[in-house]
This record gives sequence, C-alpha cells and structure tokens, in this order.
Amino acid sequence: MKIAVLDDYQNAFRTLKCFPRLSGHEVIVFTDTETDVTKLVERLKDADAVVLTQQRSSFPRALIERLPKLKLIGQTGRAATHIDLEACTGNGIAVSAGGSGNPNATAELTWGLILSALRSLPLEVKRLKEGNWQSTLGIGVNGKTIGIYAYGKIGRIVAAVGKALGARVVCWGREGSTGRAQAAGFEVAKSRAEFFAEADILSLHLPLNKDTRGIVTRDDLSCMKPTALIVNASRAGLIADGGLADALKAGRPGMAAVDVYEREPVIGADHPLLKMDNVTCTPHLGYVTREGYEEYYAVVVDDILAFAAGKPRNVLNPGALEKN
Repeated sequence: MKIAVLDDYQNAFRTLKCFPRLSGHEVIVFTDTETDVTKLVERLKDADAVVLTQQRSSFPRALIERLPKLKLIGQTGRAATHIDLEACTGNGIAVSAGGSGNPNATAELTWGLILSALRSLPLEVKRLKEGNWQSTLGIGVNGKTIGIYAYGKIGRIVAAVGKALGARVVCWGREGSTGRAQAAGFEVAKSRAEFFAEADILSLHLPLNKDTRGIVTRDDLSCMKPTALIVNASRAGLIADGGLADALKAGRPGMAAVDVYEREPVIGADHPLLKMDNVTCTPHLGYVTREGYEEYYAVVVDDILAFAAGKPRNVLNPGALEKN
C-alpha cells in the first residue's frame, strides 16, 4: 500500500516504535498542513491510505471525491467530525478510528499553562536570558477557586492537582459530569453565573461538537473577575467566536492561557491573542508527547495492517467496505 501521513509537524512518525511494522509498504510523510484542496489532491492522488493526526486536516466531500485510489483513512483518536463520513462511505473509503489517548498529557499541559500564566514564566525566562532579574509578582494557586468545566477524564486530573495544591475546586457541566464530580467529593456550582463569577482560574475540558460550539458565551466571560484566568486546552470553538479577545480587552477575565485556535496551524503569529500581553499561548501541545504519539499511532498502524490483510477493524463507516 501507498500510505501518506499528513501534518507530522515534528517529523516524528518515522521515529516511533510502530513505524518498522510498515516496512512492506511505501510511506510518505508531510510535515506541514496544506489547506488548498487542489494541492492536497495532488499530494494524495496516489495514496491507498492516509494517516490523519487528530483534527489537523479536514476531509470534506470536495476532497474525498477527487481521490479515487484512496481506500482507507486512519485517524488517531476517535473524534472524526472533521471527516465527511457520508462522502467516504459513498466513495468506498473506510475510516478507522480507535484508541482514546492518554488524558494525562493534556492535563499536564493545562497545569503548565496555569502556572506559566500565574507566575509569568514566559516573560521571566525571556528577561533572564536578556540579562535581567525578577520583574513580576506571581499569583499562587493555594486558597484560590478553580472552576472545572466538564469533569471528564482530563477534568478529573486537573481537579485533583488543584486540590493537591490547596485550591477550592468547583465544577460545572452536564448532569453526568457534575454527578461524577460530586461522587469524587468536589463542589458543584449552584448556577452557571456563579461558576463563572467565583472562579479565580477556570479551565475548559469539553469536547467540541454541535452542542458545545460557542457554549462559553460573551455574557459568561463578562461575569468573570478582572483578576481571573481562563484556560483552554480543549478546542477554541467552545468559546463564542472572537469573544475571548474582546473579553480580555474589556478586562473580564483579566488573563487567558490557550493551547487551541479557531484555525490551525497559526503561522506568522497571525492571531489576535498572540499580540496580547495578558495571554499565554502554546501551539496546540496538549496531546503532543512522545508517549502519546506512540499510543495514538500504534493503533493506526495496527488498523492499516489489519485492513491490508483483509480484516479491517475500528471502522466507523462499515458501509464503505461493501463498496470494495
């Protein structure tokens, strides 16, 4: 099989333990993101299989219908909202998506963002390298209120660390989420308004789908303290379009730490949040660890080998298999 790997920014795929298992196949790796459909068709026109890393590249119908040789899309993780499954099925392209990844990586990054923002670490590191000494007064976590929006696999880890650091942890979300939080001994806010108003640190841990897009409104943000920090290592679309930058300019909340953006990758520092001194930004590093990549890609390689052997697995659209 001819296998194309997209969006491998670190050129890491060939260094993973699972890569040698594809030795009988032809593999080409692309380290940048191509958003132009015509150019992407040119890249993939001879591919039998494509490996997608998370949601870095979309696969709309306009692309799918121009790839007649493609038979398999291997997706890291289970989220496939960026792929037109109906178009894939109609064109006989199976989409495999197995494995849920390790929540620790994103939870760790979340706390890295929180501490970096509260202690002004990027600025202090930069100034020290420039020959300067202390210039800021940090903010501690102990005694503060941290709001966890969605107590799921990642949220529960972030909450546990907050508790260990002496913070008051308050949760919000759907009934199932708040029920799990209460069972674990954490508080649930009395109301949505109270949740946003009382948080000194507020961290988002929701998946992005049609129900959660824009779930954090401009009114929600305007309720926050002028000293509060909002953290988003989930998806940019959870916050109303343009709402975060406007809220920060208005002073509520006073700070943000973000790992995700409406359109990625962000190249040339072309994003309003990167121009704001009260925002700490990272380039979507949440799941990007050596351990995480080993786990994600191992499942995809297994799926490719199973498909090549005529025993497809983890297929989201089994109807596609009937086309072949």
